[in-house]
Amino acid sequence: MHVVTVRFRIKTDHLQSFTELMIQNASESLRSEVGCHQFDVCTDSTRPGDIFLYEIYADAAAFDLHLDSPHFRAFDQQTQHMFESKEVTVFNQLSTADRPTSPRGQTL
Repeated sequence: MHVVTVRFRIKTDHLQSFTELMIQNASESLRSEVGCHQFDVCTDSTRPGDIFLYEIYADAAAFDLHLDSPHFRAFDQQTQHMFESKEVTVFNQLSTADRPTSPRGQTL
């Protein structure tokens, strides 16, 4: 698996617009990209201008397809002026821990 994290520092006056566009981009990525397995958009209530993304792709090629997708290119163009900083980090997943299950067999 190919794991990508992104940290944005959003300009205060663009926080709502950026967040809405980011959530749309994440939803479209999960819906339309076969190689996109997870796309979480996160923030901390004590630091609302900090947006953290956690994305999992099948491989680097799937991430490259994401970067070339029409919805990502549109998002990227619409938001370039909305953030102060952006830090992208890429990881290759080495292992996956077993997820615990409830007594009913549901993944926790």
